[in-house]
Amino acid sequence: MLITVEGIDGAGKSTLVAGLAGALAAREPVVLREPGGVELSERLRALVKDPALTVGGRAEALIYAAARAQLVEERLRPLLDAGRLVLLDRFVDSSLAYQGAARGLGVDAVRALNAFGTAGIAPERTLLLRIEPAAGLARVGGRGEAHDRIESEREAFWIACARAYDELAAAEPERWAVIDATQPPEQVLAEALAQLAPLLEP
Repeated sequence: MLITVEGIDGAGKSTLVAGLAGALAAREPVVLREPGGVELSERLRALVKDPALTVGGRAEALIYAAARAQLVEERLRPLLDAGRLVLLDRFVDSSLAYQGAARGLGVDAVRALNAFGTAGIAPERTLLLRIEPAAGLARVGGRGEAHDRIESEREAFWIACARAYDELAAAEPERWAVIDATQPPEQVLAEALAQLAPLLEP
């Protein structure tokens, strides 16, 4: 079973994934992140996030799709075929929001590109951590780390991403569960577990 966690930067995705992994430890979930999870994808992650590089929108979409394709082939598909529970920090929906909507490449075009890259793998449930862009950016700024190339985007970019996520969730309510990311982390985790309970019942 594949469960993905989505949201703009600063929404708390990594915190929630770690919490889910702990709460579901008896099921021995495998935690993966995007872009990354395997060597090639981690190298592509470093490239696409490097603030010293100029990366065009189409190239960016292709790099993310390539990293995703390698993750699917090398780890994700074998894990799912073996019956494992996989918790994935970002997946195709991130590219639909970031490159399809915010970069203006078109959600349908980016969806088609990623359908090829993933060979049709889709999550059973997607948890969307919803937060206003200004609040998400404030959290990112509070980390005390240098911003990567994506994090340095202007607020209009994040507003477009957030709007796209809302539209994606509204279009597939049976797959998406929207959670208020401004709640305390323990409340976010409790709500996520409640949303996943029907899927995880034996």
